[in-house]
Amino acid sequence: MDFDLTPEQQALRQLARDFAQKEIAPVAALYDEREEFPLPVYQKLGEIGILGMVFPEQYGGGGADLVSLAVVTEELSVVDVPVGVSESVNGMVGSIITFFGNQQQKDQWLPPLAKGRMLCSFGLTEPGAGSDAMAISTRASLEDGQWVINGTKCFITHAGTPISGLIIIAVVTGESKSRKELSCIIVPKGTPGYNIGAPYRKVGWRSSDTRELSFLDCRVPEENLIGKRGKGFHQFMAVLDWGRIGIGAVAVGLARGCLDQSLKYAQQRVQFGVPISKHQAIQFKLAEMATNVEAARLMVLRAAHLQTLGRPFGKEASMAKLFASEIAVRAAEEGVQIHGGYGYIEEYPIARYYRNSKILTIGEGTSEVQKMIIARQLGC
Repeated sequence: MDFDLTPEQQALRQLARDFAQKEIAPVAALYDEREEFPLPVYQKLGEIGILGMVFPEQYGGGGADLVSLAVVTEELSVVDVPVGVSESVNGMVGSIITFFGNQQQKDQWLPPLAKGRMLCSFGLTEPGAGSDAMAISTRASLEDGQWVINGTKCFITHAGTPISGLIIIAVVTGESKSRKELSCIIVPKGTPGYNIGAPYRKVGWRSSDTRELSFLDCRVPEENLIGKRGKGFHQFMAVLDWGRIGIGAVAVGLARGCLDQSLKYAQQRVQFGVPISKHQAIQFKLAEMATNVEAARLMVLRAAHLQTLGRPFGKEASMAKLFASEIAVRAAEEGVQIHGGYGYIEEYPIARYYRNSKILTIGEGTSEVQKMIIARQLGC
């Protein structure tokens, strides 16, 4: 078993690490405080090829694998989780077009997504359909060669940024007595009837653009359907496994950031005449954080590696997402505890990590849903 990254993956990791320290770290707290999407950061990510790293080379992307995406996502998230999330989401949503789109859709949408001139969104969650994806009620009916869409989506990542270009939405296109027919349809930004709500005011991920969307007699051409009609459930379940690896990598990055900040603080903070890093109580916390980071990273990379081999990876993706997100929350809690009162003050980065951690156990499937998936894979 070879646990080493390839030279190409190591180069991408270093590129992302250097970028995060030079371009993201100085402004992350400012964008968080303003609750503002960091557009210049994403434009630069596009310029250096990170934002489109997993898109096929023939469309201007880097042709990188999922392991590379996980490695880069971790490095970005060490400094700022919202940047890592959006980088991962853009790759995940774009992969729907890569895997299931027709040639015209690939030619039209993949080049601007690959170059960072555009961001894409995925609309699955609704006010009445979260963990239960089959409860989707947004509908699309085919009339005179156009899909007419009506419904509401919520908690949608970067649908309203200055460079948001399209959303792929899961909709009901038919229904039988036993099952809904779900399909995925591309809706470009600016389409009449596609209404973008105000950004949510969130506890964490404040610089990540998150909104509610509504569709009122929104009409798009019939050819905006992705793949075959009725195959939407298979399509979005396939990319959700990608997304779980992405969120797992984000969680590893956040936990590593908590470890870095906590270790630095513990080596500087003096109590009882010595740095608190010399006290066993603090050492145990740091040791557990470091161990969990290492274990979570290996789980995430193994799931990503299975995908690159073309082998089933859904169970491993759920395991990685479950474990990494839970240890990220614990790392943030312990980080605040190590900082003491200063951990509850926004001037210290650990406070931002703390606010950013909890949603990791909810997005891309809650911890409870991951356990259900794992149990089903075990044959329960």
